[in-house]
Amino acid sequence: MTATEDMTVREIVANDFRAAAVFQRHGIDFCCKGNRSVEDACTSRGISPERVLREVADATATPGTGGPRFNSWDLKTLVSYISTNHHQFVRRMIPVLLAHTRKVASVHGEAHPELSEVAKLFAGIADEMTSHMAKEEHILFPHIVALEEASAAGRPPAPSPFGTVRNPIRMMEHEHDSAGEAMARIRSLTSGYVLPQGACTTYRVCLQELEAFELDLHEHVHLENNILFPRAVQLESGNG
Repeated sequence: MTATEDMTVREIVANDFRAAAVFQRHGIDFCCKGNRSVEDACTSRGISPERVLREVADATATPGTGGPRFNSWDLKTLVSYISTNHHQFVRRMIPVLLAHTRKVASVHGEAHPELSEVAKLFAGIADEMTSHMAKEEHILFPHIVALEEASAAGRPPAPSPFGTVRNPIRMMEHEHDSAGEAMARIRSLTSGYVLPQGACTTYRVCLQELEAFELDLHEHVHLENNILFPRAVQLESGNG
């Protein structure tokens, strides 16, 4: 597929995830705001769309090495992948980052007062993501899988307690936006996760962990907002 200016960012990344690194490098949101055209996304950042598209073409030029084609997976497999990989990563990192952000704020907070806000922001992310993932795993994801199974069997889906699937999806997308904005604020407060002079090992590790957490969140949200959720809506409407 040849990427063009009028295509959305999420279309391009859904087709080949290697393009995500290009958008990430230019500060273009491909997950929460991936429904913008390349032209609009680049214009808002003051970047040449032609330049970005050239970089996307270079990044995706080699055939057969684009990693998993998530948009070709059945939804049950995609749900399992998200839960097993991204949800488990978040659960594993939350206690580690809670401890590290608090410790770094305690030790270095006098010289770097922004670290107290970083610790507070991450505590909010931890609470929100813990609740968010539970709602997905126990309510939304099983319903999406049931929609797919009903469609494959040629029968109407069972009624849901929340009406249309668009309702919980809207809530999940709002929570994605909230977590993404909080991580963007952390990135800004830490000057792009840059280690200041005189920082200890825990400080360095903490920034590396925060950056890894944000990168994982971007892929996590992309898979849900740009692939899983739109296909669930299509299934419900009978177009899947």
